[in-house]
Amino acid sequence: MSKDKKTEVTPIEVTSNEVNPELKNIIEAALLVAGAPLSIDKMLNLFLEGSRPERDEIKAVLVAIEEDYAGRGIELKQIERGYRIQSREKYVEWLSRLTEERPPRYSRAALETLSIIAYRQPVTRGDIEEIRGVSVSTDIIRQLLERDWARQVGQRDVPGKPALYGTTRGFLEYFNLKSLSELPTLSELRDLDEISKELNMPLELGKKEEQATEESETVAEVDDSVSDAGDVPSEAADSEEPALSAAPEQSQ
Repeated sequence: MSKDKKTEVTPIEVTSNEVNPELKNIIEAALLVAGAPLSIDKMLNLFLEGSRPERDEIKAVLVAIEEDYAGRGIELKQIERGYRIQSREKYVEWLSRLTEERPPRYSRAALETLSIIAYRQPVTRGDIEEIRGVSVSTDIIRQLLERDWARQVGQRDVPGKPALYGTTRGFLEYFNLKSLSELPTLSELRDLDEISKELNMPLELGKKEEQATEESETVAEVDDSVSDAGDVPSEAADSEEPALSAAPEQSQ
């Protein structure tokens, strides 16, 4: 009697068509309720030892979910900290009407400062002022720090030890970037208006538009804005910076 020969089994490559439906449902549900990007490691930790899927299985599930959302209003987006399900940017015009709150607008000075930090980091406040040609308001730096778009990454080894600033994970997440390498190159952007559109940061209104907008506000809102005239909040200080019409030197 001849012995049976041992047959070698060739591993089958997992594709999006061969994922476990239940695993896919679990991962999709987790992405929807997480409230923050999920890394593959976090997805694996959803399962107990012994029932934990392979990393390649999770990757196949993510491919399947991405394919499911093709051509729909939502998408699976990979950013620096992991994956999240979000609405597509092309529909922001309609989605913004779900809330009465107006999207925040940013002065050109703030956008210039953020752009310099993003493209030239790490930089000091002095570096930013040298590039812009004007002084940088403390309120602008504080605004970027509070939004978690910039952070202090160290100190330059020179007299005075000035703080060095760089961008944050929050910056990457807000602007849907996996890494800084995905920033548009400076050669692709001709002016601040293009940078504003690329980063989805509406620029501050000009003075005439600003006055017209203020006149449409309710009396209660006007009263609130002037009730603390002695202490001017940082937002008010930023909003008073003139919008540029030609050269950056006109911004503050």
